[in-house]
This record gives sequence, structure tokens and C-alpha cells, in this order.
Amino acid sequence: MEILDGKKVSNDIKDEIAVEVQKMKERGEKVPHLAAVLVGNDGASLTYVGSKVRACERIGFESTLVKMPSTTSEIELLAKIKELNENDDIDGFIVQLPLPPQIDTQKVLLAVDPDKDVDGFHPMNFGKMALDMSTFIPATPFGILELLERYNVDTKGKHTVVIGRSHIVGRPMSILMGRKGWPGNSTVTLTHSHTKNITQIISQADIVISALGVPNFLKAEMVKDDAVVIDVGITRVTDESATKGYKIVGDVDFENVSKKASFITPVPGGVGPMTIAMLLKNTLLARERHRSNKK
Repeated sequence: MEILDGKKVSNDIKDEIAVEVQKMKERGEKVPHLAAVLVGNDGASLTYVGSKVRACERIGFESTLVKMPSTTSEIELLAKIKELNENDDIDGFIVQLPLPPQIDTQKVLLAVDPDKDVDGFHPMNFGKMALDMSTFIPATPFGILELLERYNVDTKGKHTVVIGRSHIVGRPMSILMGRKGWPGNSTVTLTHSHTKNITQIISQADIVISALGVPNFLKAEMVKDDAVVIDVGITRVTDESATKGYKIVGDVDFENVSKKASFITPVPGGVGPMTIAMLLKNTLLARERHRSNKK
């Protein structure tokens, strides 16, 4: 069994991007600029956005954090997005989800300029991804592909079972694993809360990607020997013995499943760190695109 170490790979990617940024500086070029919009004071969102800002500092990106109160109206947020769309200094930006209830998330994601949508959530980018065209791939699925590639995991002709059909992970992952090329070329089954015989389907999988958000859902008896197991789940579970009063748990019963798997991602330290690394990679791609479009 080999651990797919997202922490290590994400650091490698950040180092590689830092080298590219240094070359840009030496050529006298503008360095990539990532902005993040945070509406309200959601604890997990604050932590996540803070990590993004620190990562930008580490690799030499410029970064802007736009903080807006939880009382912000939809019109005010859309006006801010328009401002960011029109600001040539900003290469890419993200609107941190979830948004307060008075704001229509779909309307907000549609308002983001597809050329600056480094989260890869805009329908235009999602459509391009589905058609195998060059575009921004959502950061978490992009990170999973990168892990599979860097650990040389064979996906061709394999049966991949994706658990969960969210627009952020499950659905894009099912499309990407079935695409031509590598990682890809696998036969994909997308399962969800209404799937019958889900245990039986999972037991046939060569590769399991779980993005359900149910702690310890995937048990050892559900996976076959030598399966590749990717755990996207991140749930805070109360733990009195922990310093913070909680621990982070994935969808997979790691202790037991790891005894049967050929490759497995830990939680934390697996898919999580890859998400930020690939967001930075998308921002670098956005900067390169904007530069070539101006030529």
C-alpha cells in the first residue's frame, strides 16, 4: 500500500510555480494576481481563504482578499464581481462558498468572467471540460488527476466508481476519469444517495473516489483488494481529546481500508492540500493566457 501524499505533492507544485514566477520577475513581466471574495464570517471559509493568501505569498503571487459583511446584498456582490472582472491587474478570482441565504449562488457564479474563473465553476468552463477542450478544471478534481499522474496510477480500462454527484467534485470527476488520455480512459460509474446496491457496485471498483461528506462511510468490506481509494470527504467531528475539540475525518475508514488498498489518500493531508495548489496552477495558467491574448 502506498500513501498518495497530497501534502508533499502540493509543496512540489508550489515550488515549481515559484520557479516560474521568479522567471517572470527576471523577464520584467507582471506576476500572477489572485483575488478571493469572502462574504460573512464562516469559520471554515476564513481558514481556507487564509491558506490561499499565505500560499500566494510563499510562491510570489500578488493576492487580494475582499471581505464583505454577511448582510451584503446580491446587487452589492454582483457589483464587486463586475469590478474584479474589469480590473486588468487581477488574473483570476474566486468567490468563496457557501454564500449567505439572500444571495443566489448560481447567479454569482454566472457573473464571474470565464477567463478569470480559476475555480472552474462557470458553465462555459464546465462545458469545455466536458468536451475535452483546454480550460480551467475545478481545483479539487484537478488535484486528484495530478495525484494519480505523479504516483503513476494506471487508470486505462479500470472501473472507477465515484461516490457523490456534486458540481464541485463528483460530477466533474466522473467526466474527467472517462475522458481520452491519462489520467482517464476508465469506465465510470457515478453513484449517489439514490443508487441501489451501492455496496455491490463499489466492491467491483478498481478506483474509488468518495466525495460524500459522510465520516467513515467506506468500510474495508466494501472495497476489493488492491483498489485505489481517493477520499475527498472532510468532516469536523467532535473529539474531546483533541486540542481544538474536534478532528478532521474523511469518508473512508482509513485504518481498515488502507490494509486492502494499493494506493490511498489520508485525511487530512491527501486531497485537501492539492485543492489550493491547483487553484494556484489555474491562476498561473490565467496569467499566461492573458499575456498571450495581449500579444
